[in-house]
Amino acid sequence: MSVPPGNLILGIDNERIINNQSSIINASTDRGDSQRLPEKLTRMSEQMSQSEIRNLKSGIRNLKSQISDLKSEIATDLYEEMVMAGFGGQGIVLAGKLLAQTAMRAGLEVTYMPSYGAEVRGGTANCMVIVSNRPIACPVVSNPNSLVICNKASLSKFAPRLKPGGLLIFNNSLIQNVHSVPDGVEVIGVPAEDLAVEAGSPKSANMVMLGAYLGKRGHLSPQQAAEALPDVLAERHYKMIPTNADALRRGADYALCHV
Repeated sequence: MSVPPGNLILGIDNERIINNQSSIINASTDRGDSQRLPEKLTRMSEQMSQSEIRNLKSGIRNLKSQISDLKSEIATDLYEEMVMAGFGGQGIVLAGKLLAQTAMRAGLEVTYMPSYGAEVRGGTANCMVIVSNRPIACPVVSNPNSLVICNKASLSKFAPRLKPGGLLIFNNSLIQNVHSVPDGVEVIGVPAEDLAVEAGSPKSANMVMLGAYLGKRGHLSPQQAAEALPDVLAERHYKMIPTNADALRRGADYALCHV
């Protein structure tokens, strides 16, 4: 929301208001005549009708409300570009799809662009997800705010593209040494394989990683993602929803407690 300059209409005699404002300034800066300031203000208020005063007060209230709304909008602005990458068979595409579906259910703007090699299992796989509370012009992510990396090859490929001051979450069950990371990036290693086993299935490591990302970023919650699981899983896999929901929670809890 924006307030174009000069668009606030108070519904009163503008010339009179300007003259009165000038009188206030002159009165307030006249230090030698400070004793007469209340008298001047009283005389000025008498020159304005009650209707004009009410309109002026109403206009000021509206302007304050518009400024407050604008500050709130700026404070809550969201434009998050995220890449999740690994190899085929790790559930990278599913995790990205779940993130996109969770954002849509929350009423946010979202784009989702998966990419995977012809080998599928064992080949490269990644997905680009943009989540925003304003329209998204392009779904391509060249320099993400956040990276969720699940294997070494993906770290080498995507880490240099990460924006300075961004977030890198990597699977330290498979990656021991982090390199090529820009300055100022927050780096968090998550033992995804171990946490997935604790949740009930080693196949839920992708949910652990997504949960860690959600826990750190905070614009969506692991609970919201768990509620969106039926939208992205085939019905034959519904029995895995409790395990995946637990994996999301464990990933978030770990990321919040280990920085």
